[in-house]
Amino acid sequence: MAPTAPTTTVPRRTPKWLIVSAKIGAAVLATGGIVVVLFWLAGKFHEKVRDVVPESVGSRAADGAQAEVRLIQRPRFETAIGTIKPVHESAIGSKLLARVAEVHVKAGQSVERDELLVKLDDADLQSRLAQAEAVEASAIARKQQADADYARVKQLLDKRVVSQADYDQSLAAMKTATSEVERARQAIRETRVILEYSTLRSPLTGTVVDKRVEVGDTVTPGQVLLTLYDPTHMQMVATVRESLALRLSVGQKLPARLESLGYECEATVSEIVPEAQAASRSFTVKVIGPCPPGVYSGMFGRLLLPLEQEEVLVVPTRAVRQVGQLTLVDVVSDGRAQRRAVQLGRTFDDDVEVLSGLRPNERVIVSAEPAAKGSR
Repeated sequence: MAPTAPTTTVPRRTPKWLIVSAKIGAAVLATGGIVVVLFWLAGKFHEKVRDVVPESVGSRAADGAQAEVRLIQRPRFETAIGTIKPVHESAIGSKLLARVAEVHVKAGQSVERDELLVKLDDADLQSRLAQAEAVEASAIARKQQADADYARVKQLLDKRVVSQADYDQSLAAMKTATSEVERARQAIRETRVILEYSTLRSPLTGTVVDKRVEVGDTVTPGQVLLTLYDPTHMQMVATVRESLALRLSVGQKLPARLESLGYECEATVSEIVPEAQAASRSFTVKVIGPCPPGVYSGMFGRLLLPLEQEEVLVVPTRAVRQVGQLTLVDVVSDGRAQRRAVQLGRTFDDDVEVLSGLRPNERVIVSAEPAAKGSR
């Protein structure tokens, strides 16, 4: 009997479709787990906060004073940036090449008209004046001699003792002496005028803005020594675009504001420079108005230029409630008051602008006093 051959077990191969299905199932399961985690993190499995107003601030009986949501007409303005400048400003300069001998003022000091500001060294001018006076005295003496000679020659000419030529020569000498005296006097006048340049006085009553010299400095002709202005007469110089500047006229009243002082007034257009700036296509407009204390040259201001009317929806300020981050009003509808969120804008006296949330002619409840922030 022949021996039996040993049997070999061949492992069964897993179908390919089963492997693919297992991979797909694992991917779907992993993706589902991730989605579940994301939903859990997003709070989908927790109770949501109700997005309605609680019953305590919801619909209720409409009691209390009421006011109407009004649509009003208000003038609209465009702002022009301006700078405060003095109407009367003076730069004190030197007409001489001289040393500064005295300085009697400092920056910020108030001065009166014709008050002494700066004194320059005038020793050389005093010497020139003395020379001119000496020349005048000499010319007067020569004139007196010429006048006496002329009188004698004239008498002798009447007696026919001297010739006509001698008379003409004496007359010419007298006229020359007279001219010399007049020239000497004009030289004195000129020297005195130049001498006055060494004494610099205030041309107006005002305030010293800047002092640029000290005692001992040497100044040159044309050099500015100090600047002063009249603080009681100030103006605002604004740059206005040409389309608006052409609507303005001298004497027109415009609102103006000084931001740093919180000051508002009605200004008057005093000057419109008849030349547009090529770079900005704008005109320079100057306005004047009541000048409050504390206004200085160079301060910032705004000029309000009128445009067409605008419609603004407003409610009384006392109708507004602040609840956390929300701005709410109680709107009356069918005898019930329902709280509604609104968006507010500008404030006009006792009214506030409503940008959204209300319609004209609706009625709102107004409290006796403005509610404090956070009140319900």
